[in-house]
Amino acid sequence: MILENKTAIVTGAASGLGRGIALKLAEEGANIVIADIDEEGGNTTLEAIRALGREAIVVIGDVSDPEYHVEIINRTKEAYGRLDIAVNNAGISHNFAPTAEIPLATWDRVIRINLSGVFYGVRVQIPAMLETGGGVIVNMSSIAGAVGFPGLSPYTAAKHGVVGLTKNIAVDYGTQGIRANAVGPGFIKTELIDYVPAEQRATLEDVHAMRRLGEVEEVAELVLFLASPRSTFITGAYYPVDGGMLAR
Repeated sequence: MILENKTAIVTGAASGLGRGIALKLAEEGANIVIADIDEEGGNTTLEAIRALGREAIVVIGDVSDPEYHVEIINRTKEAYGRLDIAVNNAGISHNFAPTAEIPLATWDRVIRINLSGVFYGVRVQIPAMLETGGGVIVNMSSIAGAVGFPGLSPYTAAKHGVVGLTKNIAVDYGTQGIRANAVGPGFIKTELIDYVPAEQRATLEDVHAMRRLGEVEEVAELVLFLASPRSTFITGAYYPVDGGMLAR
């Protein structure tokens, strides 16, 4: 188990990619801190991790609240004494609309959760990691962190911001034992697909070179690699896992 005795926070771990990532890290020996606003889903993930014979706790709250991240760190230290890995995965999508027709409330909410929520997390995760000599941060961006996507201005802006933030963390802390990378999934089989208009949903497979949607497991494997000792000279980078979408 390559993450034996490591402790990992995974935000948005109550479902979808977050749950898959939490389970993958747990399979490799990590203790998991499940952070999500969805208590029922968080407990379901908790039960699945315990079924693997691994340790986990659930911390319920809203990633757009800076104090919630302080609580996550405090609970992590109480339970496991240290923080080694942080996967800032929590995020939302929104209804598609051209840029000038995006409601201000939509912009504010998406930026607050998808970008500010990541910053609020790393600003307390980094000091916790430094206390024990360093750690690894994996921030969940998107294919929309590399290209524009019609109707998704707030989401695209936030995910580009996550990539920039990740690069800066790598530069700021590269000599202090902290690595940071961003992951950019293409269209993956999760509930976020439901936000895509019905007339576009039928053609989602075709935008990928492999002509299919991605599986949660395929993203989780990349996160595991970046979080593990197998990637010790990798930091400050953006890694698409997109079935060749950017290649087209």
